[in-house]
Amino acid sequence: MFRNQRGGFRIPPTLIIGVVMAGFALCKFYGQSTVNDITGETQHISMTPEQEIAMGLQSAPQMANEMGGLSNNQQATAIVKQIGQDVVQKSAARNTPYKYDFHLLADPQTINAFALPGGQIFITEGLLMRLTSDGQSLNKHMLAGVLGHEIGHVVARHSAEKMAQMELAQGLTGAVTMATYDPSNPNTGYIAQAVANMIQLKYGRGQELQSDNLGVRFMLEAGYDPEKLIDVMEILKQASGPNRVPEFQSTHPDPENRKEAIQQAIQEWKGRLN
Repeated sequence: MFRNQRGGFRIPPTLIIGVVMAGFALCKFYGQSTVNDITGETQHISMTPEQEIAMGLQSAPQMANEMGGLSNNQQATAIVKQIGQDVVQKSAARNTPYKYDFHLLADPQTINAFALPGGQIFITEGLLMRLTSDGQSLNKHMLAGVLGHEIGHVVARHSAEKMAQMELAQGLTGAVTMATYDPSNPNTGYIAQAVANMIQLKYGRGQELQSDNLGVRFMLEAGYDPEKLIDVMEILKQASGPNRVPEFQSTHPDPENRKEAIQQAIQEWKGRLN
């Protein structure tokens, strides 16, 4: 607020503009809502499932190329596709409109798996080679756990949810920057952006834990041992090494925290599905 020449107060125009911008961003975000049939959650998403499918199909070739292309190991690729489709067809994921397809990437160094919106799911050779019980043979239960987790991201519509959340964060950041703009303190905008970034990291950790929970559900429904998902967490912990960044600075929860949440999810879903 600023005092005018008559002794009263006037509202800075930048503050008015900032409030309007924030109101618009909030109305747009909360004005778009849908109930997820699998999770039961009300989500603020503007994209349709058809748009998610189209986006995933369009992005899949580029994502594969960025990670060394698709694997030439036809046997391993067939196993990935077979286990992935088995988890989908024997679980609640089959009741979603998404077009699931599973891809093995020819990257033996990177330990990763990820899902694009609409059902395009990838796992690297680097991670697949580590999913063994005895250091030699592939453990299909562990693979089902990895793919079940990624199916969880698709079912929970995390990509579309993330896009809407980022759009809201950008709108609110712009509003805060405008409302608090001070020519003598140009760092104001950087502070607002930092806050927005931390909010997004929190969303990411919550989504990962939800995907773990859904992965446990899908594994049980499809007849796989969900305890093996805990073994996957140990692999990820070893792969991250001793210099892992603090959890509050990461989009993924600490593997130890994920283990505990997975154990709780196993008990929860065994009780609900029996």
